[in-house]
This record gives sequence, structure tokens and C-alpha cells, in this order.
Amino acid sequence: MDTDWAQAGLTVVVRASGRSVIVRPEGELDNDTAEPLDEVLDAVLRGPPGPVVVDCDGLSFCDSTGLNLLLRVRRSAEGDGRPLLLAGLSPIVSRLFEITGAGSIFRIYPSLADALDGQDG
Repeated sequence: MDTDWAQAGLTVVVRASGRSVIVRPEGELDNDTAEPLDEVLDAVLRGPPGPVVVDCDGLSFCDSTGLNLLLRVRRSAEGDGRPLLLAGLSPIVSRLFEITGAGSIFRIYPSLADALDGQDG
């Protein structure tokens, strides 16, 4: 079942796919809009075990608040033995990960399909 959370400027959709949970934020992820994604990811991490895929294809912008949120969630997820995967980074979001060096610590896939396929093996 799909579940939606929203704050002005950002909507977050959650759905299951096999053992994975897909979290798709859409809009701008910044200090004013990070709360729904933070709440969703915290709830997902309290749920059943399995990979968490953040499908970033719908993100038009991400600032340091969004990056720090993803870094915190990655650390928490991996501390619990759960991979946190990122998929479909737009050029502007990808650039943030590139210039901060954060891209080297995340498992990033070109698309959601690629991230889900990577979990089959």
C-alpha cells in the first residue's frame, strides 16, 4: 500500500517492493521541507528489516539539510544492518553529492529499477 506525507514544497510517497521499502520524496528538500522525509525514514527504519531505497528522481533540489538527513539515516540504517540506497539523482542533486564527497559513501544507482535489481543478488 502506498502512503503519502506532505509539507509545502515536498511530498513523500512510501511503498513496498519485495523486501525493499521505496521512499520517494518529490519537490525541494531543504530546511523548510525536511520534516516529512525525516518522519517517514524514521518510521521505515522502525519497520520490518530489508533494504531502504530513496528514489530521488522526483527531487528538484536538495540542500545541506537534506544531505545531513540522508547521512544520518544512512548511519542509522547501516548500524541496523539495513542498506540505504539512493536512486535517480537529478544533475543538481548529484552535484551536491559530488562536491561534498558524500557520493562516495552512499550506494547510488542511476534509477529505481537499477537499485531494485541490485538487491536481487
